[in-house]
Amino acid sequence: MNFRTCYVAFETGAEPSLTVAARLDVPTSDEPIAPVPAVVICHGSDGVDARGRYHAQALQAAGFATLELDMWAARGVTRGAPGRPKTVPETLPDAFAALAFLARQPEVDPARIAIMGFSWGGVVSVLSATRRYADALAPSGLRFAAHAAFYPVLWSYNRAPGHELRDLTGAPLLIHAGAADAYDTPEVCDAFLGGLAAADRAHVELVVHPGATHAFDRDMPAKTIHDPYAHNGKGGPVRFEFDPAAAAAASARVVEVFRGAFAKASS
Repeated sequence: MNFRTCYVAFETGAEPSLTVAARLDVPTSDEPIAPVPAVVICHGSDGVDARGRYHAQALQAAGFATLELDMWAARGVTRGAPGRPKTVPETLPDAFAALAFLARQPEVDPARIAIMGFSWGGVVSVLSATRRYADALAPSGLRFAAHAAFYPVLWSYNRAPGHELRDLTGAPLLIHAGAADAYDTPEVCDAFLGGLAAADRAHVELVVHPGATHAFDRDMPAKTIHDPYAHNGKGGPVRFEFDPAAAAAASARVVEVFRGAFAKASS
């Protein structure tokens, strides 16, 4: 399948109002094709980097359109934790505006739109699966069909303000975490699912990759950052190191989960 790349921009419901930019990749053909599923991709604190393209390739190979957001440019954030917004919920309007934008595209099936993200963007993906934010921010009649979150700071849920993880929409929520991620202790990963209500836990899948650090799917030179949200909120250094095996396995599982959710949405 061939894809056409477009660079687009659209307004969000953020305060104050913002116009965010994004890269849209949609299938193209000389013959008419039916509307396809699509995936919104949300970056981490480092901004748009290799992670988005890494996963977009697999998603497009599965026949999905992709929309990779740049949440930072409109806010004047250059790169990294120091300049980012104070809270993740401030950027949730971007994700739901992306859902509305994709639903308007003739190449896209509005009932089959998923979201995925990394770190900050992973938290966006998790919180967008709650009725609290979906009911307030999603366009009328639209919801994300599935959510995938990579290393979305697991310690923060039901602890950090605005990170309440309860009353989920019912769409599948796939979470990939690294056992060596400095944002969370291993105990946090072990206890995460048990901390959810049974009705919500039924929709959540947590995959913990042994030995994987934060940003284990970032195919770039390894580095260490410092983030006040790391180490269960105490702050400190965080290692980013690419793990090819974990990244490939995680990417494949995302495609599987999204394919299953899209099939259900179209039935």
